[in-house]
Amino acid sequence: MANKSSPGGFILLGFSEWPDLEIILFWAVIVLYTMIVLSNLTIILLSCMEPHLYTPMYFFLSNLSFLDLCYTTTAVPQMSNLWGPDKSITHTGCVIQLCVLLCLGPTEDVMLVVMAFDCYVVIYQLLHYTVIMHQQFCWKLVFVAWLSGLMLSVVQTPITFQLPFCAHHRLDDILCEVPAFLHLACGDTSVNEWQMTISAVLFTIVPLGLILTSYVYIAQALGKIQSEEGRQKAIATCPSHLTVVVIFYGTIAMVYTDPKNNFALKNGKFFTFFYTVVTSLFNPLIYTLRNKEVKNALPRLLSKVVNTTKNRSWPFEIFWTRSGVENHAIHTLSI
Repeated sequence: MANKSSPGGFILLGFSEWPDLEIILFWAVIVLYTMIVLSNLTIILLSCMEPHLYTPMYFFLSNLSFLDLCYTTTAVPQMSNLWGPDKSITHTGCVIQLCVLLCLGPTEDVMLVVMAFDCYVVIYQLLHYTVIMHQQFCWKLVFVAWLSGLMLSVVQTPITFQLPFCAHHRLDDILCEVPAFLHLACGDTSVNEWQMTISAVLFTIVPLGLILTSYVYIAQALGKIQSEEGRQKAIATCPSHLTVVVIFYGTIAMVYTDPKNNFALKNGKFFTFFYTVVTSLFNPLIYTLRNKEVKNALPRLLSKVVNTTKNRSWPFEIFWTRSGVENHAIHTLSI
């Protein structure tokens, strides 16, 4: 039987068939979320308060950290139901969660492309970097990223909740996500599947292709670097960045590109856990906390917080400076 309005909410089954795994994941979520909050807040504070980090690179990284915080905070409260008998979520709560996740996910997809573009410009077009990556252009790139996510959320959320859902309202997932609603629908979902597949291609396959293309050009530029030490350090960093990109895009593509294939049905919940929690911790660890520049800035920040209360101007208005760009170019090659 179908119930289109589903006023009573939904039941998220999660990993209920593996009760021992639920307990482990419950504590893992608590530990990981604490680390995510601390690491991403550290990146945001450093980018705002440390003059050496007033560059486009750290401006984009601070935006990525903010996205990760919002993304994980939207998902984690519901994951707290992993351990316990009550796995319900209200209809309104499910709508809000799906709407926010559909906005933040594509926004992060586009933001990773923007960051790859910034890395490409600073290495491959260094002489023109100050002309290309000026303040207004960087704000426009961030605006385009958020607008892309917002547009997908506005389009896909109403379409999803127009489906006729089965009366039991059981979602075989840990979150309110589109594939779970397609499985719950008691009717033809072919239009929704095609719409979701097209969105997945636009926000996963295409961005991943652009990022990999930028790395091809970066690799060509690295081959021209005279310093063997600088080349080796940059080459050592690229695999770490690509690892995060492949994990994030790969897990999302597995769930959203073909939601009704057997592999996605059996493993979708594990993929969801990865791209909502694990990658949010990997981003600050790989992109910045392993960076010598950030390690040197952290003690200075702690010293300022303890020893001074002087007012500072808003950093994003002044980080496009010649010295900042030069430092950005140098440290991009020496992460």
